[in-house]
Amino acid sequence: MKNSALVSIILEELFKRKTVDIPKALTFGFIQKNSEYIYETDILDGAFLLQVIIDTDGNIDTKLIEKATDDEYVLHKTSATGSFVGEVRNAIEAILIQVASHCFYTEVFKSTQAKDIIGYVREKYGDELEFLWNKFPDNAIWRRKDNKKWYGILLTIKASKIDLVRDTTIEILDLRIKPEDIETTVDNQRFFMGYHMNKKHWYTLLLDGSIPTEEICRRIDESYLLARK
Repeated sequence: MKNSALVSIILEELFKRKTVDIPKALTFGFIQKNSEYIYETDILDGAFLLQVIIDTDGNIDTKLIEKATDDEYVLHKTSATGSFVGEVRNAIEAILIQVASHCFYTEVFKSTQAKDIIGYVREKYGDELEFLWNKFPDNAIWRRKDNKKWYGILLTIKASKIDLVRDTTIEILDLRIKPEDIETTVDNQRFFMGYHMNKKHWYTLLLDGSIPTEEICRRIDESYLLARK
């Protein structure tokens, strides 16, 4: 982040785990200028022109111009206090909340395989991941539209949580399974007992490339059907 002080904190919180969606940003009102995308809007009854800038790496910055002088206003980027500076920060934050909501999407899961299956579910079922737990922002679920039942859970955990001898963070997928298939499926290498779920009806898959993506997609389809009941 390029901004300092309180504005930097606001930016970090609003855009943490966020990735810009350029087509949506253009629809929102961003305009491409050279290698940057810039959105301009008046704030505080037209006293200031706010520029929100997205660079080539998807980083966010702001620039605030005082219209009466055509100079950049920077007090809100410092530790300055006072009711007026507070109003400026609040007005900027309100715009940034809109930008984060309309022009960015959450990208918690980083592995190629996780991204591939997220795209598969989006294309086939039209479902997006739902992040339900503030305390666990790296966990998300898919649910059917008709009965609201979950059919997939994506999680980022320590490998040791599923008894793997690795000092690393891994991405896993929980899916539904028929109870009679558990014993022949779980091998504790690629397939595990359901992590934090009912172990009679759920199992866990590693998203490290050890299972072909096509097979994972097929198993997602099976889990989707099992969630129909």
